[in-house]
Order: sequence, then structure tokens, then C-alpha cells
Amino acid sequence: MCGILAVFGCSDNSQTKRARIIELSRRLRHRGPDWSGLHCHGDCYLAHQRLAIVDPASGDQPLYNEDKTIIVTVNGEIYNHMDLRAKLKSHEFRTGSDCEVIAHLYEEYGEDFVDMLDGMFSFVLLDTRDNSFIAARDPIGITPLYMGWGLDGSIWFASEMKALSDDCERFVSFLPGHIYSSKSGELRRWYNPPWYSEGLPSTPYNPLVLRQAFEKAVVKRLMTDVPFGVLLSGGLDSSLVAAVASRYLEESKVARQWGSKLHTFCVGLKGSPDLKAAREVADYLGTHHHEFHFTVQEGIDAIEEVIYHIETYDVTTVRASTPMFLMSRKIKSLGVKMVLSGEGSDEIFGGYLYFHKAPNKEEFHRETCQKIKALHLYDCLRANKSTSAWGVEARVPFLDKEFINVAMDIDPQWKMVRADIGRIEKWVLRNAFQDDENPYLPKHILYRQKEQFSDGVGYSWIDGLKDHANRHVSDAMLTKASFIYPENTPTTKEAYYYRTIFEKFFPKNAARSTVPGGPSVACSTAKALEWDTAWSKNPDPSGRAALGVHAAAYNETVDPLSSVKNTSSLLDIPQKLQEGIVEATAMAV
Repeated sequence: MCGILAVFGCSDNSQTKRARIIELSRRLRHRGPDWSGLHCHGDCYLAHQRLAIVDPASGDQPLYNEDKTIIVTVNGEIYNHMDLRAKLKSHEFRTGSDCEVIAHLYEEYGEDFVDMLDGMFSFVLLDTRDNSFIAARDPIGITPLYMGWGLDGSIWFASEMKALSDDCERFVSFLPGHIYSSKSGELRRWYNPPWYSEGLPSTPYNPLVLRQAFEKAVVKRLMTDVPFGVLLSGGLDSSLVAAVASRYLEESKVARQWGSKLHTFCVGLKGSPDLKAAREVADYLGTHHHEFHFTVQEGIDAIEEVIYHIETYDVTTVRASTPMFLMSRKIKSLGVKMVLSGEGSDEIFGGYLYFHKAPNKEEFHRETCQKIKALHLYDCLRANKSTSAWGVEARVPFLDKEFINVAMDIDPQWKMVRADIGRIEKWVLRNAFQDDENPYLPKHILYRQKEQFSDGVGYSWIDGLKDHANRHVSDAMLTKASFIYPENTPTTKEAYYYRTIFEKFFPKNAARSTVPGGPSVACSTAKALEWDTAWSKNPDPSGRAALGVHAAAYNETVDPLSSVKNTSSLLDIPQKLQEGIVEATAMAV
């Protein structure tokens, strides 16, 4: 995963300004430690920090068309770049980079080419023939992008907020699936799939079509010229990613370079649910498995650095990003630069445990649509920034453009939880990969209960965070929180603690406005809290707040002003993994 910075319309184009752009771009070097590039044209600057995944030898950026009148800086991967090159036979390519097609596509088709791209991307392109420029972001927002405005009238774009927050008076998160054109001065949505309007689909469920669409999504993400692996928590989603990757790896190009044995990675507190489950899946698939441990104190010690990198104070995101951040450092130390991960499945299939209470298929489907549209503020942000902090790229097959279209076109009645006939959350996905003749996974793994990543690494992780926050935030501080933080006021000591750290790094009003707010239970939207009145008494984003659903649900209503007492020790964590199809088992995605 790379880092990009672009500035247009600078009133100062002196050497001092160039040095300032280089300094700001350097703040993104963790994302791309392999090479740095900068192109200057009048009052325009395009900078790039490269993480070399495809064509490490010649794919340095910025990239150009044949006569260098079009310049582009890109963060991401274009999986169908070979097919696109075939459509551009009259063009001369200088590198083997998958991203070079963007410059030539623009030259051939103008601004309307973005929908032709199949991948994850954020890019900024300058056309020096008329000094116009465009910026665009992938459909779901897997790659981050921010847009800002300087007091001198300049327009800024950057992969992370830290590269522009000091020099821009106002900045926002660039919307996924949108393109900005300097010619019109407007942001417009280029991504317009049928599900986006949230109309109710009626296509019957076809398990084979769903399975084939996901297999295709995984296989295309094996495009790499560097060592890679899979983040394996032992839950359904990551296990399916590992199972499909393992099955198709031997016949892929990457196997000839790096071998046909898949590497898998897991992190957790010693004795945590994830570690045991991931080991079981890895043994079944025959992967080369790497297990990393961390302590609650090590996680707490990393919180400040995590918040600096992920650029949010959202409670769930901080909880889950910290173990992922620690694991990514270990992964990079092994020489691995790319991983596949299981984000997105719960949003598409209604996998969070609160979906058990969805009153009808209309509200179920509407909630899944809203969750997918918000992924760039939550799980996509976490997966991208916590791995990119150490120069590791995370790819997410469940958020493949075509797979989403197939999955979101299924009549949502099939996705709903039906305890009366043995259908648990994400049944349509589990059933699609239930192959008795050639099993992808053992059945008891295929039908484990959903567990959120921040829970699965060990329940005492969240309990420890709450206890730590209780020691640093007093009752009086929380009571007066609305005066200190009138926007997105924290309602728990844990949220208050994260907010104070965030404000230290990003003090501007524009920064705090990039973070969503509102009550949530088990990662629900605020609207879904209406599905069960009991949830409003305990609006915690942990899956254990899904009272009456989670196997290890909280026993009591939590008073946000009370201290967390009797924090569970590691030995007290419930860890029995029950075999069977409908039995509840604590496993992460």
C-alpha cells in the first residue's frame, strides 16, 4: 500500500514550497518505504511513497503516458490491468506496474474510465495539456483518501490526514466511489450499482454462483511479485479466504516465485479464542502458520501510536486496530509485504450478532446497505491503516466489486437468521462452501458463531482497556465531556480517553469531523438499536453487548460512569469451542 500527496494551485512554487511538499510526503513513508517520487509542474505537485508489490524493479511513481503530458500518482492495485492493456494496443507502456493503465485510460477515454477499473485505488491525475486534474477513490473506500483546501486557494489530496492537516484550513474524507474534476469543480459519484439505492432485491439464492464469485475474488488478489500471506483468526470469513487461497495457490503464478505453501498469521492474548481456532484451521489446511502473542499492557502501550496511524477515535476501531497493528509489525519482520484479510463479509451478509433481531427483510437489507456504505470509516480504515503503518498491504476479497453485486442481489430473506430451521448468521455464505465431497473447512468451523476481532483476540483485552481508561478519566471529566467535546461527545471513559489522544495529534475541528459518531451495539447503526429496547441500556460496540445472542454476552447493564471492577484474568475467559452446526463458539471474522 502506497502513500500519495498532491497539491494544485499553490500561490508559492518556490524551492521552499517544494521542500515543504517533500516534508509532508515523508509523513506517509510508513505506507511506502521502498521509494519516493515527486513531479512538479508549475503550481502543481504530485508526490508518491511506494510500497512495491507488482513490478518492484520498474514501477516507481508518479507514472506517465508516452509523452509525459499526463501524470498520475496512485495508491492501490488494479487487478484487471492486463485486460485493460489489451484494450490499449496503440499505447506504449514503460513499466509492468498495474497502475500505469490509469494514465493511458484517461488519454483514451477521458474522465469516464474509472468504472473500468477492477481493484482498490485512490489516485490523482494531472493533465498538463490544459492544467486540469481529477481525483478518484475505489467503490467501497478500501484505500484511504482525504481532500483539503488551503488558505491560498490550493486544493490538496492525501492518503492520510497527517499529510495535509497542518497546511489546510478545511479537509474531509474523500467519498468512496466518487471522482472530483477540476473542470466542473464538483465531486460526483461514478459507482452506481443496483444495491446502492437500497431497493429490495429478489434474485433467488444460488450457492454455486456465490461460491464461484468469491473464489474468483480471492484468486485475482494473488497478483503479487512479493511474499504474501493470509490473516487467519479462525472465524468463518478469514478461514474461507485461507481455504480458497490455499486451494488455488499451487496453480497460480505467485507459487512459482514463492512456493505453494500458504503462510497464515494470527494474533491474540495467550489462550485467546482466536489463537486456538486459527491453529485448528491452519492444521486442517496445511498452511505454514505464524502465531503472535501480545499482552494487555503491550497493547495499551501502543494505543497512542495506533491512534496516530489510524486517525480516528472510534472505540471499536481503536480496540481492533491495536492487535492488527502489533501483528503487522511482526509480519513485516518476516519479509511479507501483502496479506489477504476477511473484512466486509459481516456487512454484506448481516453477520453481526445484532442482525438476529432484524424485524423483517426490508430492514435487514437496508441495514446491510448502510453498513457497506460506511465501511470506509470503520473496517476498511482499520485494515488499511493498521497494516500500512508497517508497510504491509491488506487486500479484502469480500469487497470485490463483482462479488458484492452478486451477494447484494440475493433476496435478503435468505440472509436472515432463522433459528427455527437452524440458520445462523451468514448461513448463505456457510452453505455455499459446504462441500461434503471436497470440504473447504470442517463443518464445525464452517458454522462457528460470529465473534468480533477485538473480542476474539481475548476478552480481557477490552476489559483491560476499560480498566485503563477508568484510571485515567475521572467521573467529573466524563460528566463535563459535552463542554470539552461538544461534537461527537464521548459517553464512556474509554471513548473519552481515545478522544484526548486523537485531539493531541489532530486538534483542528476538521479532523474530529472526519470521525463518525452515534450509539451502537455490537457494531450496529444507531437506527438498528430500535430492534431491541434492551440494547439502548448497554450501547457497547462489542459483540458481547448483543444480549441474548452472544455465547459470552455481558451479564449486566453497564453504567458508563462506573469503574470496571473484577477484570477477568486470562484464565477466566470462556474458551470451550463447541463442535456442531448451530452451537455458539467464540471465533473472530
